[in-house]
Amino acid sequence: MANIALFTDDLALSPSLQEAVEHGEVFTRAWVVELILDLLGYTADEDLCAVKLVEPSCGGGAFLVVIASRISASCRAHNRPLSDAAYAVQAFDLLERNVERARSLIVERLRQDGWDSEDAAKLAAAWVNQGDYLLQPDAEHRADFVVGNPPYIRLEDVPGDRMAAYRNACSTMGGRADIYIGFYEVALRSLNPDGRLGFICADRWMRNQYGRRLRQLVTKSFSMDLVLVMHEVDAFDDQVSAYPAITLISNKTQGEAVAADTTRSFGPGQAADFVRWYATVSPAAAAAPSFQAARMPHWFPEEDSWPSASPARLAVLEDLAERFRLLEDAETGTRVGIGIATGADKVFLTKEPDLVEADRLLPMAMVRDTTSGSIDWDGMRLVNPWTSDGELVDLTAYPRLARYFDKHGETLRRRYVAVKQPHRWYKTIDKVDHQLARRQKLLFPDMKLRIHPVLEEGGLYPHHNLYFIVSDIWDMRVLGGLLLSKVAEAFVEAYAVKMRGGTLRFQAQYLRKIRVPAPEAISPRDRVALAAAFDERDVAAATEAALRVYGLSELPD
Repeated sequence: MANIALFTDDLALSPSLQEAVEHGEVFTRAWVVELILDLLGYTADEDLCAVKLVEPSCGGGAFLVVIASRISASCRAHNRPLSDAAYAVQAFDLLERNVERARSLIVERLRQDGWDSEDAAKLAAAWVNQGDYLLQPDAEHRADFVVGNPPYIRLEDVPGDRMAAYRNACSTMGGRADIYIGFYEVALRSLNPDGRLGFICADRWMRNQYGRRLRQLVTKSFSMDLVLVMHEVDAFDDQVSAYPAITLISNKTQGEAVAADTTRSFGPGQAADFVRWYATVSPAAAAAPSFQAARMPHWFPEEDSWPSASPARLAVLEDLAERFRLLEDAETGTRVGIGIATGADKVFLTKEPDLVEADRLLPMAMVRDTTSGSIDWDGMRLVNPWTSDGELVDLTAYPRLARYFDKHGETLRRRYVAVKQPHRWYKTIDKVDHQLARRQKLLFPDMKLRIHPVLEEGGLYPHHNLYFIVSDIWDMRVLGGLLLSKVAEAFVEAYAVKMRGGTLRFQAQYLRKIRVPAPEAISPRDRVALAAAFDERDVAAATEAALRVYGLSELPD
């Protein structure tokens, strides 16, 4: 029984569960608790009295009753009295009735194992305390193991004084975080050297904005050992859609990591199979009807966000990250950017070629110009207030431009950018980089089902719904072929936010995740193949050549 007192978009509850959830009680299945403890190596054959385990939010005692059973067996195996385990476990819960219920379950389990009732009661009282884990003194937290299911409660749903205390205690708990972020932070900071954390918790923090600081903490100071995704598994006694995953994190330098995913058929027997595979050195991957898993040498070092994909694909992406450079690279002069934002497109964009002075009209590339895979310019232009030196033009030198801006002065002055700088009221949000207009570049529409690089030979300036790539060294047709491939798309798909219908966002931060070989490392044969595939918009041919370039036999689903 684990405490999942949740009021969050990460959790969808059936009406029958609402009352229970309001009291913080949704029950974790015992086999899931057994799985977490087995993965951590917290087993009865070890001397469990010699280590300390902490459960931050024990609820009614689902974890503790299994822990008590293992400590009982460990005491028997190592000829220890039960009293030796008095300091082996420390658990917290805010609710007095949860504390009492957890203690009762512990006593009952120990009595069933043949221990004296009075000794069992003393042990349960020593183990379980009423208190707020996040606000305990640091000395209370030191642990070799931290396990459990931390509560999911939006921080803004916590009373104001407690919310302030949580934010003060937990530096990772920024923005609209759920408080389980704080539980991760405090638990990680409490671990003794080589100590291990094992939580079952919503996995949204691995990708969303409010989990960014926690990801940085893990990447900088800890080892992500295992992510076992259990979205379709009945991990709880009632139907709760919480997107859960088991995460194992250690207080050590990052080493080998395992990514795993499960199907609906994953249960106690399959969990035992997974534990056996996880405990072995080989094979490097597992593919069973109930789970897939892959071992990786690291867990995406130096990443500010973590990818989401099948274990096999994650292993490939991690391997590519080890062997190849990022697309955006100073050495090759390759840069990723976004087109111009004006703050008032209805004013700054026009198809009228004589609207203002000719040198104040800059041809613009729009998303619709890229639809066919080549540029089909429809005549859109930017009414350009910028000089080639990056300064605003003197309107007295351009009377037609001045009259046009004056005509739309009210609209332009209402924009935030103009309110901040009223003397520069006719500026666009972004400056125009006139050199960019002249350069050859690859353009990417923001939203697309598939990656869609389009070559613009120079002369057009990208609109802000287009992202661009320029390079000092790359042959842009060769690079275009590489980026047209399924290999390049796999990087974006793993990191990007997916919209309704599977539409991907090809924004700069996701394009920058793509890894590429050094241009000179691509053989003449593959350069020709990539350029031809790009010209013909042949994704299959581009992917075939890209696989050779990356040294891959296939790209797993």
